Amino acid sequence: MKDLIYKELMLAMHPAAILFLCLSSMLMIPSYPYFIIFFYTCLGVFFICMSGRENKDIYYTMLLPAEKRGIVAARFLLVVLIELLQFAAAVPFALLRSAVYSGPNEAGMNVNAAFFGFAFLMLGLFNLVFFTKYYKNPNKVGVPFLLGCIAFSVCMLFVEASRFAVPFVEHYLNAPGAQNLPYQAAVLAIGAALWALLTAAAYRRSVKSFEAFDL
Repeated sequence: MKDLIYKELMLAMHPAAILFLCLSSMLMIPSYPYFIIFFYTCLGVFFICMSGRENKDIYYTMLLPAEKRGIVAARFLLVVLIELLQFAAAVPFALLRSAVYSGPNEAGMNVNAAFFGFAFLMLGLFNLVFFTKYYKNPNKVGVPFLLGCIAFSVCMLFVEASRFAVPFVEHYLNAPGAQNLPYQAAVLAIGAALWALLTAAAYRRSVKSFEAFDL
């Protein structure tokens, strides 16, 4: 497994996935739909899988003394690392934004703990939809990505609409800074837990699909 992870980092990692981490700086834009930042995280995952298809990454990896389960696990660990790095890159900008700009976000959710909880949920849904479809046939990347984007977008639109339509979301979950922190921290914890559960479910289904796929 160590060698497979090293291969993912050295050979499978796409430069765009690393560059997209810098887009966390978009949190400094005064009014912006900030969940878009995490869409670029999904796009980075897509570039990794598409580049792997073009470079025959899976066929190369299958020539190595590795099980299909290990190949899927290494890819998932890479994706989890990228997603967590995106959050790690976003937190400093969120704190800086709170320090220099206290105005509300007129375009959507404010940047607070609940915002990151909802972002975790969106990435978990993307992982579940994209990877369970992708590993049925790794040669076809476009349709799984489209379906994953639809799942991400539906969740994002629902959250953004709730910010304007649901008073509890507006007054408690969308409060700027550390206001109503217990409610927001609960959303963050639930979102992170759901991300972990959805990603684990995606991994289990992907392993079954990939083991059944005839290369």
